[in-house]
Amino acid sequence: MKQFFSMQFRRMAVVTALITFLCLPVAYAKTVTDPTGRTLEVPDSPSRVVSLAPSITEIIFALERQDVLKGVTQYSDYPPEALQLPRVGSYVHLDLERIVALSPDLCIAIKDGNPKQVADRLTELGIPVYAVNPFDLNTVIQTVEEMGTLLNATKKAGQLADSMRARINRIDRLVASIPHRPAVFFQIGISPIVSAGTDTFINELITRAGGKNLAAGQTPYPRFSEEELVGLAPDVVIITSMTRDGEFDRAMAQWRKWDTLPAIKSNRIHLIDSNLVDRPTPRIVEGLETLARLIHPELFSGTPSEDTP
Repeated sequence: MKQFFSMQFRRMAVVTALITFLCLPVAYAKTVTDPTGRTLEVPDSPSRVVSLAPSITEIIFALERQDVLKGVTQYSDYPPEALQLPRVGSYVHLDLERIVALSPDLCIAIKDGNPKQVADRLTELGIPVYAVNPFDLNTVIQTVEEMGTLLNATKKAGQLADSMRARINRIDRLVASIPHRPAVFFQIGISPIVSAGTDTFINELITRAGGKNLAAGQTPYPRFSEEELVGLAPDVVIITSMTRDGEFDRAMAQWRKWDTLPAIKSNRIHLIDSNLVDRPTPRIVEGLETLARLIHPELFSGTPSEDTP
């Protein structure tokens, strides 16, 4: 009985929030088309934004518009201030009732991950949903610029975009001089052993950082057996994991069993923060720079002002 009344109360709260939202005098002054091809009306000056993915949360903070951010998804952990905001479920399992209860005048979604049916339902309820679609470095920059336009932060977005392009171009110039591309195995997590195929951010980062991705192929995230890893003979191993407690030590112990591998002989096994390489945000450029340093440390042996990104 207690559970029944709790559910009823929650539904009434959501309905009340929805009625309140629909009665607010919101001026929909912009008609925009998002990267998925959907045309929608959005507020000229959004004041209650709900982010539907950690990457979107991070970009909003980077644009210095966190003042309008009223709700975020699980794992929105950067910057640390994002941890203080209300949660609306994970980006793949959104809580529609919690989103509506926050009375947003704009939700920003991501095409690769957010359930389309939730976005459609929010639209039916009169809440505009703008979906971004970053799939490589160029479209990450475009996403920053688009969100800057949405949130009236075009100046800051332009500064971020210019900085990202300049840093990427610097890596491209440095890598253009390399005579050899080391064979890189990028390990995601510990067990099972998973890597990243051709159609991924990680493949682009490895390639632009001057490496050869040993997992390149049509499968986005292929699995590998221990025998396959030995056969690949990587020159560099890069390990990433969302849960970092003891993960690197366990992975190192696993790889050290194969002491004949080039990466083991040269002690080129590295751990990298997963958020730098799998979140389409301005920090992905930091991920590119980090990979370039790990794959080609010789390119960064000069003075910081001349050779270091």
